[in-house]
Amino acid sequence: MPSWRSTLTGAGISGARLRDDYTHAARRVLRREPAPYLTLRLLAAPPLVPWLAAGLAFMNLVDDVAETGTAQQRSAGLAALAEEAGSALESGDSPDPLLRAYAHAVRTRGLPVHWVSRFLDGAATAEAAFDGFAAEEDFQQYLDAYAWPGVVVFTGLQYEGGPDAEQAAGLRRFVDAAQRVDFLADLCGDLAEGRLCIPRERLAEHGVTRADLEQARDTPAVRALLAAETARARAALEATDGILDLAVPGLRPVLAAMTELMAQQLAAVERAGAGALRRDVGYGLVAPLRTLARARSGRSRPGTSAASTPR
Repeated sequence: MPSWRSTLTGAGISGARLRDDYTHAARRVLRREPAPYLTLRLLAAPPLVPWLAAGLAFMNLVDDVAETGTAQQRSAGLAALAEEAGSALESGDSPDPLLRAYAHAVRTRGLPVHWVSRFLDGAATAEAAFDGFAAEEDFQQYLDAYAWPGVVVFTGLQYEGGPDAEQAAGLRRFVDAAQRVDFLADLCGDLAEGRLCIPRERLAEHGVTRADLEQARDTPAVRALLAAETARARAALEATDGILDLAVPGLRPVLAAMTELMAQQLAAVERAGAGALRRDVGYGLVAPLRTLARARSGRSRPGTSAASTPR
C-alpha cells in the first residue's frame, strides 16, 4: 500500500493547501468509520482513493447532521450545510477543508451536481423527518430521495463525468440490498432510538405489533416476520449480481468485499432470528479480516452471489 503522500500525488492532487484538505477529509473518515477507510486504502486503486475518501467524508457529514439533535436543530443544520456546500461547489472554496476537498473532487471528476443537491434535499426531508415506513412504497421513496443519492455522491466519483444510466441503476440495486441488510442488522439499536424500519404494513400482515419488536418477544409471528424480511433482503442482494461489471476496475475489489460482507451479515441475521431484536448483528472481527485478505489476493468466497462475479 503506497503512502498517503504518494496516493495524493498519484491522483494528481498538488498544492499544500489542497493536499491538507484531502488529508483532513481522510482522517475524518478514519476516525468515524475505520473499516471502510481501511478497505479503500487496501483494495481501491490508489489514484481513486483521495476522491472516494472525500466523497465518503461528505456523505458521513450529511448523515451526522441529519441524525443529530432535535428536529429543529437538524433542519437548521442541514439548511446551513446545504448553503455552505452549494457555495463550495460553485466557487471551489470554503472555510471548511472537508467541503473544499469534496468540491474539488466533484469538479475534477465531473460528478453532476444534481446528485449532491438531491442528497441534501433528501437529508432534510426523508432522513431528518424519518418516522418509519407505512408500506414498501415508502421504503422505495426513501431510497430514491436519500439512500441512493448518498451512495452516488460517494461512489459516483469513481466515474469521470459521473455514472451513466446503467451504472446509476446498478448503484440503486446495490443500495436497496445494503439498506435492507443494514435495517435488519441494526433492528435492536434502531428500536431503542425510536426508529422502526420495517414497514408497518408488513407487521400487520403477520399480526405483529411494534411493542412485540421493542420488547423482543420471540413468538412464531415475530419469527415469521423476520424470516420474510430476511428473504426480501436476500432477493435484493441476489439482484446485485453483475454489479462488478458496472464499476471501474480500480473499485471492483472494494465492491466485491462489501457485497461479501453484506451476505455474511445477512446470514448472521438469519441465524439470530428473534435474537436480532435483543442486540445488533455486527460483522465481528475475523470475517472482515478474512474478506479483506481474499479481496487482496483476488479471490472471493465461493457461493457469495454478487461478490463472486461486484453501503
